[in-house]
Amino acid sequence: MALSQRVKKIEPSPTIGLSAVAKGLKAQGYDVIEFGAGEPDFNTPDNIKAAGIKAIEDNFTSYTANPGIKELRDAICEKLEKDNGLKYTPDQIIVSSGAKHSVFNAIMALCDVGDEVIIPAPYWVSYTEMVRLADGIPVVIPTTDDTNYKITAKQLKDAITPKSKLIIINSPNNPTGAVYTEAELREIAQVCVENNLYVISDEIYEKLIYDGEKHVSIASFGEDIRKLTVTINGISKAYAMTGWRIGYAAAEKEIVKAMDAFQSHATSAPASMTQKAGYEAIAGNQDAVEEMRKEFDKRRKFIVDELNKIPGIVCQVPKGSFYVFPDIKGLYGKTIGGVFIENDETFAKLLLEKIYVAVVPGYAFGSPGNLRLSYASSMEYMKKGLDRINALVSESI
Repeated sequence: MALSQRVKKIEPSPTIGLSAVAKGLKAQGYDVIEFGAGEPDFNTPDNIKAAGIKAIEDNFTSYTANPGIKELRDAICEKLEKDNGLKYTPDQIIVSSGAKHSVFNAIMALCDVGDEVIIPAPYWVSYTEMVRLADGIPVVIPTTDDTNYKITAKQLKDAITPKSKLIIINSPNNPTGAVYTEAELREIAQVCVENNLYVISDEIYEKLIYDGEKHVSIASFGEDIRKLTVTINGISKAYAMTGWRIGYAAAEKEIVKAMDAFQSHATSAPASMTQKAGYEAIAGNQDAVEEMRKEFDKRRKFIVDELNKIPGIVCQVPKGSFYVFPDIKGLYGKTIGGVFIENDETFAKLLLEKIYVAVVPGYAFGSPGNLRLSYASSMEYMKKGLDRINALVSESI
């Protein structure tokens, strides 16, 4: 079949693929425990649902302006100034069908053929593929648990070449939960300004942060870095609205105009009624967000403790998001459940096929030797899966 070269060079999303396999096993009647999907198990808050329902009842169901309705963009401007110290006008905001869509629009607007895009690993699985779709070149910089899975300003400086166009920063991070400090981001921002390097700052997990850590937007350090930055955010994670598909980007007018042009031919505006719900999420009562964050915090501590009880597994305490990224290299070379553990992919496959526990292997995030587990599920649900893993490993070692 004569498929395009563009499509041939990308890989399907491992997280979505794993979720599909797990759901298929569930449909066959297997008791599958899923740690793979990055989706809160909470319901969308009632005030937000009511806003969406009202929009439908008011027949607000037609096309909207391509960059999003003005009241939503106004609310985003107010939110960015209040929470992040960022001043934007509505014509510097574009609303898209999820933060993933916003990131892709930004890459397509900034990245030319052969441009290098610096991506610290571990990274969210779609970053590299989006760059390839834009005919750019992903330049992956590995990090380790010794640096809390964060890139340093020196690493960034050393990676820059004449072809470097932008860097993607994700804090709080998926899959590690790492949170960059203000000092770390200031050093990175200085390197970006000195080298005229654009920044895509993916801040979708901004409100899910723990242990007194503070989220800082890299664009807040002054006009020079703000002009180079596309700040990405959305409502999917913090408001339990993954299916509503509302994300947004804030940037210089020229960049937003280019993203707007691309979006106009790709998808047009997001759904009208979900934009109304998005307005309520951002401008309305925020109590539910804090309630969910507190529950995630309890789950975070629980899953880290349980994972560290399993022989051969070492798990750092994440500072944000709702993922843990345990190191499983202590299991390499062992035979578990009759399977020789060669790598993280082997172990993840064993867990799914032997005990029906779905996790995502670290290689998918550019970090082999780890697993990503989401703690966006109840502790009772997680304990069931963690007990299965512990029993399998403990019986075999």
